[in-house]
Amino acid sequence: MGSGMMTRPLVEVAEFAQGTLLSPQAGRAAVTGVVTDSRRAGPGSFFVAIKGERTDGHAHLAAAARAGAVGALVSDQQAARAALAGAGLTEEDLPLVLVADTVTAVGDLARGHLADLRRRARARGSALRVVAMTGSVGKTTTKDLTRQLLAPTAPTIAPVASFNNEIGLPLTVLEASEATRFLVLEMGASAPGHIDYLTAIAPPDAAAVLMIGHAHMGGFGSIAGVAQAKSEIIAGLVPGGTAVLNHDDARARAMASLASGPVLTFSAQGDPQAAVRATGTVVDDRARAAFDLHLPGVEPRRVRLGVPGVHNIVNALAASGLALAAGLGAEAIAERLEGARMESPHRMDVVALGGDLLLVDDSYNANIDSMSAALRALPALAGRRRRVVVVSEMLELGDSSRADHRRTGQEAAAAGAQLLVTVGAGAGPAAQEARAAGVEVVELPDATTAIAQIDSLVHDGDAVLVKGSHGSGAWRLADHLKEVRPR
Repeated sequence: MGSGMMTRPLVEVAEFAQGTLLSPQAGRAAVTGVVTDSRRAGPGSFFVAIKGERTDGHAHLAAAARAGAVGALVSDQQAARAALAGAGLTEEDLPLVLVADTVTAVGDLARGHLADLRRRARARGSALRVVAMTGSVGKTTTKDLTRQLLAPTAPTIAPVASFNNEIGLPLTVLEASEATRFLVLEMGASAPGHIDYLTAIAPPDAAAVLMIGHAHMGGFGSIAGVAQAKSEIIAGLVPGGTAVLNHDDARARAMASLASGPVLTFSAQGDPQAAVRATGTVVDDRARAAFDLHLPGVEPRRVRLGVPGVHNIVNALAASGLALAAGLGAEAIAERLEGARMESPHRMDVVALGGDLLLVDDSYNANIDSMSAALRALPALAGRRRRVVVVSEMLELGDSSRADHRRTGQEAAAAGAQLLVTVGAGAGPAAQEARAAGVEVVELPDATTAIAQIDSLVHDGDAVLVKGSHGSGAWRLADHLKEVRPR
């Protein structure tokens, strides 16, 4: 990330970040983008040195300076000076802004930047609208669909892939400039208070809650805990902001009481009480749903989604609700939904590979809700092909891990899987259940072993669904299949 952002003097960037500019004479240098990866630095970049688990950004200051960065945000003055000196550089080559914690400071910088952009827009008689979404499944697809609904109307910024945490969200906000009219943000939470922190940086004008499921159960203790944490997005709306809530999910629906402004509900089940709903749903042989889209104040309109999976109706309706709240007309929404595509990698990406292998790559992440959705879509996608399901261990599930993996094995069998390949010890219960249901099962200890063996397990003409948590490596397997079987 890093192109974008309006030009700001370094002294203002330091002020927004609540830091001390150690070289005041450099205060007029022009900052045109913010990066946390020195390899993405270029002329005009402001480099944020983050101390991570594997690497400390302070060690990369010289690389940022050589790439043309005009300043750096640091929390360790000694380490910063030593890194520059080691490359024969000084603070004159890369002016430093000192803060106590660079992650907090990049959040402060983004908050100041957005508040200023909103002020400037109001002064011009315009508006910068922030729309956000959260939920246990579907956030990134909803973000992609929302971006595609809004972008043809006016300049729109949305995160790359799944930039939804305390670093990714500020970096996305910092991509916005005076030209930006819509800012689309995904808000993730793996513990209580995470979304509060994100809405304090970027209070949304409209926010959608998709589904309260079992993601990251380990950090919350219970599904009620997950709901409580997700509700922070509604509590964090700007005064009078619009809540867009999933009517079919009782926990999401209950958040209406937290909204200070309008509430728009949506229902993939077609509940007439919901303002935005789908009725008359049918699914074609490519697992794409067609339905009558009901939006307030207009006649329903038949829409065929370009993205596969009946579960994507929920995401399409949430995106429609956010677009309505942002001021789009019903006609434009219906028309643009048809043309919308998956934009982020490894999300229900259906690819025809060499040897007539059909790959359903949904390997970005997994919890039991998204796992069930992918397995439900498999029969329609596979048709008469042999169905192979590759599941890597679902992480961060806490106490429900064993039960959720067992259910995965049962659902793989119900989806007609002829072969189940499990990756990682935690996926063992899935293997057990599928085997008991008569499915051929191969258990592999890790993604590296799976990559070495998968070519001998799948055959030409198969339909292969690859699904699992990012940390357990299913995506590496999907990438491998794409490499060895080019179209």
